[in-house]
Amino acid sequence: MLIIGLTGGIGSGKTTVSKYFEKLGVPIIDADQLTRELVAPGQPALNEIAGQLGTDLLTADGELNRPRLRERIFTHPRQRQVLEAILHPRTREAALQQLTALRESTHPPAYVILSVPLLIESGWTNLVDRVLVIDTSPAQQQQRASQRDGLDNAHINAVIRSQIDRETRLAAADDVIHNDTDLPALQAQVAALHQQYQQLAHPR
Repeated sequence: MLIIGLTGGIGSGKTTVSKYFEKLGVPIIDADQLTRELVAPGQPALNEIAGQLGTDLLTADGELNRPRLRERIFTHPRQRQVLEAILHPRTREAALQQLTALRESTHPPAYVILSVPLLIESGWTNLVDRVLVIDTSPAQQQQRASQRDGLDNAHINAVIRSQIDRETRLAAADDVIHNDTDLPALQAQVAALHQQYQQLAHPR
């Protein structure tokens, strides 16, 4: 079972590409989704976040106040490091459990997509066989992140600065999807890689 590590900067289109792979029957392990599950009310990680970073990061219903957390970690880099120390090991362990379950299933897939925004920065590349980078221009990143999350340019730039630069990310890539055209062209790139990954998983 091949493990394809999918990554890209904010607003690059990682979710859209993942959905196209999913439509082709490819299992997707999404680190962001795993993290959301880890910080659900009552989870140890959420309690630890509140204990170390402050209970003001919780809503009245005991849920994580994501906008406030986002604001906090990008204005206080040290608190971002604390947050990552709480979440990254737990997210990695959850991903490993899902990978093991797929590998040991009755009919393991030819390959699986492991989607991790900070795949390279967090040292997750040792979990994957190939790195797939979703690349787009900085202008497109700004536009998409603003439309999707309602973030202002200053906040988007802060997120971009917290990630590795575009050149370094591309240098680490085995495969690249260029997401600066229309959706049919994007879908065609996914379909071509799907064929390539199936052949790599089951060479004749």
